[in-house]
Amino acid sequence: MGEASEPVIRIFGILDVTGEVIAMWVFLAVAAVISLAVTRRLKERPGKLQNLLEIAVEALDNFFAGILGPENGRRYLFFLGPLFCFILLSNYSGLVPGVGLSKYIKAPTSSLSVTLGLGIVTFIFLQAAGVHAGAKHYLKHFLTPVVPLLLLDELIKPASLALRLFGNIFGEETVMENLYHLLPIGAPIIMMVLSLLFCAIQAIVYTMLTASYLQEFIEE
Repeated sequence: MGEASEPVIRIFGILDVTGEVIAMWVFLAVAAVISLAVTRRLKERPGKLQNLLEIAVEALDNFFAGILGPENGRRYLFFLGPLFCFILLSNYSGLVPGVGLSKYIKAPTSSLSVTLGLGIVTFIFLQAAGVHAGAKHYLKHFLTPVVPLLLLDELIKPASLALRLFGNIFGEETVMENLYHLLPIGAPIIMMVLSLLFCAIQAIVYTMLTASYLQEFIEE
Protein backbone atom coordinates (compact mmCIF):
# COMPACT_ATOMS: atom_id res chain seq x y z
CA MET A 1 0.00 0.00 0.00
CA GLY A 2 2.16 2.88 1.17
CA GLU A 3 5.31 0.80 1.07
CA ALA A 4 7.68 0.74 -1.87
CA SER A 5 6.33 -1.69 -4.44
CA GLU A 6 8.41 -4.61 -5.60
CA PRO A 7 9.20 -4.37 -9.35
CA VAL A 8 7.39 -6.92 -11.48
CA ILE A 9 9.61 -6.53 -14.54
CA ARG A 10 12.55 -4.33 -15.46
CA ILE A 11 12.84 -2.70 -18.87
CA PHE A 12 16.33 -2.15 -20.30
CA GLY A 13 17.68 -2.92 -16.85
CA ILE A 14 16.83 0.56 -15.50
CA LEU A 15 13.04 1.06 -15.66
CA ASP A 16 11.10 -0.77 -12.96
CA VAL A 17 7.51 -1.68 -13.72
CA THR A 18 5.44 -2.12 -10.54
CA GLY A 19 1.94 -3.38 -9.90
CA GLU A 20 0.63 0.20 -9.87
CA VAL A 21 2.09 0.84 -13.33
CA ILE A 22 0.51 -2.35 -14.68
CA ALA A 23 -2.87 -1.24 -13.31
CA MET A 24 -2.49 2.12 -15.05
CA TRP A 25 -1.63 0.37 -18.32
CA VAL A 26 -4.80 -1.68 -17.95
CA PHE A 27 -6.88 1.49 -17.40
CA LEU A 28 -5.37 3.13 -20.49
CA ALA A 29 -5.98 0.04 -22.62
CA VAL A 30 -9.61 -0.24 -21.51
CA ALA A 31 -10.20 3.49 -22.08
CA ALA A 32 -8.63 3.30 -25.55
CA VAL A 33 -10.73 0.29 -26.56
CA ILE A 34 -13.97 1.87 -25.31
CA SER A 35 -13.17 5.21 -26.99
CA LEU A 36 -12.44 3.55 -30.32
CA ALA A 37 -15.53 1.38 -30.10
CA VAL A 38 -17.78 4.38 -29.45
CA THR A 39 -16.23 7.07 -31.66
CA ARG A 40 -15.99 4.84 -34.75
CA ARG A 41 -19.73 4.20 -34.71
CA LEU A 42 -21.34 7.41 -33.49
CA LYS A 43 -25.08 7.49 -34.14
CA GLU A 44 -27.80 10.12 -33.86
CA ARG A 45 -29.80 7.58 -31.93
CA PRO A 46 -27.08 6.26 -29.61
CA GLY A 47 -26.85 2.71 -28.39
CA LYS A 48 -26.51 1.77 -24.75
CA LEU A 49 -22.73 2.28 -24.52
CA GLN A 50 -22.71 5.59 -26.41
CA ASN A 51 -25.69 6.80 -24.38
CA LEU A 52 -23.97 5.87 -21.12
CA LEU A 53 -20.77 7.70 -22.07
CA GLU A 54 -22.70 10.77 -23.22
CA ILE A 55 -24.50 10.89 -19.87
CA ALA A 56 -21.15 10.60 -18.04
CA VAL A 57 -19.52 13.36 -20.12
CA GLU A 58 -22.53 15.63 -19.68
CA ALA A 59 -22.50 15.06 -15.92
CA LEU A 60 -18.80 15.99 -15.73
CA ASP A 61 -19.38 19.01 -17.97
CA ASN A 62 -22.17 20.27 -15.72
CA PHE A 63 -20.11 19.61 -12.58
CA PHE A 64 -17.11 21.63 -13.72
CA ALA A 65 -19.33 24.30 -15.30
CA GLY A 66 -20.74 24.91 -11.83
CA ILE A 67 -17.24 25.78 -10.61
CA LEU A 68 -15.57 27.40 -13.61
CA GLY A 69 -18.58 28.58 -15.61
CA PRO A 70 -19.95 26.93 -18.78
CA GLU A 71 -17.22 28.21 -21.13
CA ASN A 72 -14.20 27.47 -18.94
CA GLY A 73 -15.73 24.25 -17.67
CA ARG A 74 -15.88 22.87 -21.19
CA ARG A 75 -12.51 24.38 -22.15
CA TYR A 76 -10.67 22.53 -19.40
CA LEU A 77 -12.77 19.37 -19.41
CA PHE A 78 -10.06 17.65 -21.46
CA PHE A 79 -7.87 17.58 -18.33
CA LEU A 80 -10.32 17.58 -15.43
CA GLY A 81 -12.55 14.85 -16.89
CA PRO A 82 -9.81 12.23 -17.45
CA LEU A 83 -8.26 13.19 -14.10
CA PHE A 84 -11.53 12.41 -12.33
CA CYS A 85 -12.00 9.13 -14.23
CA PHE A 86 -8.43 7.99 -13.52
CA ILE A 87 -8.70 8.65 -9.78
CA LEU A 88 -12.13 7.04 -9.61
CA LEU A 89 -11.00 3.88 -11.43
CA SER A 90 -7.81 3.73 -9.37
CA ASN A 91 -9.77 3.98 -6.14
CA TYR A 92 -12.33 1.38 -7.19
CA SER A 93 -9.64 -1.02 -8.41
CA GLY A 94 -8.61 -1.50 -4.78
CA LEU A 95 -12.01 -3.10 -4.12
CA VAL A 96 -11.44 -5.86 -6.68
CA PRO A 97 -10.63 -9.13 -4.89
CA GLY A 98 -6.93 -9.90 -5.09
CA VAL A 99 -5.81 -6.39 -6.03
CA GLY A 100 -3.20 -5.21 -3.56
CA LEU A 101 -2.46 -8.70 -2.28
CA SER A 102 -0.36 -9.56 -5.31
CA LYS A 103 2.66 -7.67 -6.53
CA TYR A 104 1.43 -7.96 -10.12
CA ILE A 105 -1.40 -5.45 -9.87
CA LYS A 106 -2.18 -2.83 -7.23
CA ALA A 107 -4.50 0.14 -6.84
CA PRO A 108 -2.46 3.11 -8.14
CA THR A 109 -3.79 5.66 -5.64
CA SER A 110 -2.72 3.45 -2.73
CA SER A 111 0.87 4.37 -3.62
CA LEU A 112 2.31 7.70 -2.51
CA SER A 113 4.54 7.86 -5.61
CA VAL A 114 1.46 7.79 -7.87
CA THR A 115 -0.47 10.45 -5.94
CA LEU A 116 2.63 12.66 -5.84
CA GLY A 117 2.89 12.20 -9.60
CA LEU A 118 -0.72 13.33 -9.93
CA GLY A 119 0.07 16.33 -7.74
CA ILE A 120 3.03 17.32 -9.94
CA VAL A 121 0.98 16.95 -13.14
CA THR A 122 -1.80 19.03 -11.58
CA PHE A 123 0.71 21.72 -10.53
CA ILE A 124 2.15 21.95 -14.06
CA PHE A 125 -1.33 22.12 -15.58
CA LEU A 126 -2.42 24.91 -13.24
CA GLN A 127 0.65 27.02 -14.03
CA ALA A 128 0.30 26.42 -17.79
CA ALA A 129 -3.41 27.29 -17.67
CA GLY A 130 -2.65 30.46 -15.76
CA VAL A 131 -0.07 31.58 -18.34
CA HIS A 132 -2.37 30.65 -21.22
CA ALA A 133 -5.26 32.60 -19.72
CA GLY A 134 -3.06 35.71 -19.56
CA ALA A 135 0.66 35.95 -18.88
CA LYS A 136 0.32 39.51 -17.54
CA HIS A 137 -2.39 38.53 -15.10
CA TYR A 138 -0.42 35.42 -14.10
CA LEU A 139 2.72 37.42 -13.29
CA LYS A 140 0.72 40.12 -11.55
CA HIS A 141 -0.61 37.42 -9.25
CA PHE A 142 2.91 37.05 -7.80
CA LEU A 143 3.92 40.73 -7.76
CA THR A 144 3.03 41.39 -4.12
CA PRO A 145 5.08 41.94 -0.94
CA VAL A 146 4.11 38.44 0.21
CA VAL A 147 5.40 36.68 -2.90
CA PRO A 148 7.39 34.09 -0.85
CA LEU A 149 4.18 33.03 0.85
CA LEU A 150 2.36 32.83 -2.49
CA LEU A 151 5.12 30.66 -3.97
CA LEU A 152 5.02 28.42 -0.91
CA ASP A 153 1.24 28.20 -1.23
CA GLU A 154 1.50 27.12 -4.86
CA LEU A 155 3.93 24.35 -3.89
CA ILE A 156 1.79 23.23 -0.96
CA LYS A 157 -1.36 22.84 -3.09
CA PRO A 158 -0.22 19.82 -5.16
CA ALA A 159 1.46 18.28 -2.13
CA SER A 160 -1.72 18.59 -0.07
CA LEU A 161 -3.79 17.08 -2.89
CA ALA A 162 -1.42 14.14 -3.19
CA LEU A 163 -1.14 13.48 0.55
CA ARG A 164 -4.89 13.83 1.11
CA LEU A 165 -5.71 11.32 -1.63
CA PHE A 166 -3.02 8.86 -0.57
CA GLY A 167 -3.82 9.15 3.14
CA ASN A 168 -7.52 8.51 2.65
CA ILE A 169 -7.09 5.52 0.34
CA PHE A 170 -4.25 4.07 2.40
CA GLY A 171 -6.25 4.53 5.61
CA GLU A 172 -9.30 2.88 4.06
CA GLU A 173 -7.30 -0.15 2.95
CA THR A 174 -5.67 -0.40 6.39
CA VAL A 175 -9.04 -0.34 8.16
CA MET A 176 -10.47 -2.98 5.81
CA GLU A 177 -7.46 -5.22 6.32
CA ASN A 178 -7.69 -4.97 10.12
CA LEU A 179 -11.43 -5.57 10.09
CA TYR A 180 -10.92 -8.63 7.95
CA HIS A 181 -8.59 -10.13 10.57
CA LEU A 182 -10.96 -9.25 13.43
CA LEU A 183 -14.29 -10.10 11.77
CA PRO A 184 -13.67 -12.06 8.58
CA ILE A 185 -17.41 -12.48 7.97
CA GLY A 186 -19.73 -9.52 7.55
CA ALA A 187 -17.60 -6.49 8.45
CA PRO A 188 -15.46 -6.43 5.26
CA ILE A 189 -18.62 -6.58 3.11
CA ILE A 190 -20.09 -3.57 4.92
CA MET A 191 -16.82 -1.68 4.52
CA MET A 192 -16.71 -2.47 0.78
CA VAL A 193 -20.21 -1.08 0.35
CA LEU A 194 -19.21 2.11 2.17
CA SER A 195 -16.01 2.24 0.10
CA LEU A 196 -18.06 2.52 -3.11
CA LEU A 197 -19.23 5.92 -1.88
CA PHE A 198 -15.96 6.85 -0.18
CA CYS A 199 -13.85 6.26 -3.32
CA ALA A 200 -16.17 8.40 -5.42
CA ILE A 201 -16.02 11.21 -2.86
CA GLN A 202 -12.22 11.21 -2.96
CA ALA A 203 -12.21 11.57 -6.75
CA ILE A 204 -14.78 14.39 -6.53
CA VAL A 205 -12.84 16.24 -3.81
CA TYR A 206 -9.52 16.05 -5.69
CA THR A 207 -10.92 17.34 -8.99
CA MET A 208 -13.16 19.91 -7.29
CA LEU A 209 -10.17 21.41 -5.47
CA THR A 210 -8.15 21.35 -8.69
CA ALA A 211 -10.95 23.21 -10.49
CA SER A 212 -11.13 25.73 -7.62
CA TYR A 213 -7.38 26.38 -7.83
CA LEU A 214 -7.74 26.73 -11.59
CA GLN A 215 -10.48 29.31 -11.15
CA GLU A 216 -8.12 31.46 -9.08
CA PHE A 217 -5.65 31.56 -11.98
CA ILE A 218 -8.00 32.21 -14.88
CA GLU A 219 -10.41 34.68 -13.29
CA GLU A 220 -10.16 38.17 -14.72
